[in-house]
Amino acid sequence: MRYAGVAVAVAGVLVAAGAISYSVAGDNGSDVPTVNSADAGFARDMAVHHQQAVEMSYIVRDRTKDEEVRRLAYDIAQTQANQRGMLIGWLDLWGLPKVSSDEPMSWMGMSGMASGEDGALMPGMATDTEMKKLGTLNGKQAEIFYLQLMTDHHKGGVHMAQGCADKCTVAVEKRLAQGMVEAQQSEIQLMADLLESRGATPSS
Repeated sequence: MRYAGVAVAVAGVLVAAGAISYSVAGDNGSDVPTVNSADAGFARDMAVHHQQAVEMSYIVRDRTKDEEVRRLAYDIAQTQANQRGMLIGWLDLWGLPKVSSDEPMSWMGMSGMASGEDGALMPGMATDTEMKKLGTLNGKQAEIFYLQLMTDHHKGGVHMAQGCADKCTVAVEKRLAQGMVEAQQSEIQLMADLLESRGATPSS
């Protein structure tokens, strides 16, 4: 089953998450990143990015009865809500603010990559208008639009996570970021297959 491989990958990320949270909690003071570090910037930005994915996924679960899409949306929501909690928890653990006056993605030298207009704060994020539109669709139309939006969202997320894998200094956070890259790339392929079966293609 094409879904099984993705489910295994996601499960692996979630299992690792518990160990990662414990490991970070045991880091000594010398390992605490600074407020302007890639580690802190990634935690702040990805927490925001993940929150939209969770919201988007719960919207589509109310707009379709298709079990394959509902299962995917549920897994994305649960995985990203779990990871978001970890990222916010790390900021608390490090004694760092959850918001910053810096532009999103400035920690990876890519501030200004998104216009920020209509709620799209980072590359791949849906606009407020697109989120509202998703909430008006039903059935196949909702499935296709969700899969297109989430594909773009994942592409932006993969890019950001790869930035942390390359630039972050806290080893366990780097491993989590790499796990996000691998899991979301698998889901991008799954969503391409689901779109094809519905006679549609990714929007970009």
